[in-house]
Amino acid sequence: MTHRPPLVSRRSFLATASAGAAAAALIRPSLQAAPASSPSRWPIGCFNRPWTKWSYDETLDGIKAAGYRTTGLLTPTKADPFTASAATPEYLAALKQKIAARGLAVNMTALRVKNGVPLAEAIADTRQQLTNAHTVGVQFALTFGVDKPEHFAQYFKVMADAAAFAQERGIKLVLKPHGGGSGASEEIRTALKAVGHPNFKIWYDAGNIIYYTGKDPIAELTPIAEHVTGLCAKDCSVATEADGKRKPDVMIQFGAGLVDFAGVFRKLKSAGFNGPIMVECCKIGATAAETTENARANRIFLEQAIASI
Repeated sequence: MTHRPPLVSRRSFLATASAGAAAAALIRPSLQAAPASSPSRWPIGCFNRPWTKWSYDETLDGIKAAGYRTTGLLTPTKADPFTASAATPEYLAALKQKIAARGLAVNMTALRVKNGVPLAEAIADTRQQLTNAHTVGVQFALTFGVDKPEHFAQYFKVMADAAAFAQERGIKLVLKPHGGGSGASEEIRTALKAVGHPNFKIWYDAGNIIYYTGKDPIAELTPIAEHVTGLCAKDCSVATEADGKRKPDVMIQFGAGLVDFAGVFRKLKSAGFNGPIMVECCKIGATAAETTENARANRIFLEQAIASI
């Protein structure tokens, strides 16, 4: 993450915190009324990001133990490139086997588009990633957008090609809010128009809207909700003037930050959203087992929030 939102003043922070506390007081009783075992109307899965300090085998064991049935390939490591263009057929076969051995499904992989290279090279590399994604059997390929304005035009051309290439292989290409050219609704709508392909949709991320832009995630969701086909679930704290170097934090437990999950879900429901929801973050514990418990708690939080709307 390379962009920083503006620091908020002490007065703004206290006002925001007070409003959040009041909203929480209204929402929590209804959430607590829903049993933890309530089935969700939208499938809830979990990315590997919280466990990258540990092996991928431990990651998969943790995701399963936390009660998830679906995972996504979001954050590669030195040992696990996932569907990067350099991944070998042998590695991809072993990756599929590891996931299946836990009884898990995999629904998404991340695309990392090369910028600052010739267009043909960027397209070829992206196509290879999508070919690898098809080998693994994912339904979605997620792109993080692009940061620098001088890269926007070529990125949109690469995505237009990727949308068609992915569609031929049964993969849905989706864009995640991530600052820069996908910062908030205005930038995302511009990207959708520039790519101009029906197989280019949005996986919304309310936490990233706060992290990168400081804007209201529900207000930013409203103009683009009809294009949202998935959700990356994370909460986000705020930066304060008390420590000018402190950034917002997304590796936190749901309900500890500023995201109004129930409000986001109500907006998605009104737009006809049909999932999936993928937990991206939780508080990273001292051990893999502790992290697993935090991931479990975030799953239960989402189930209760969904049941409340």
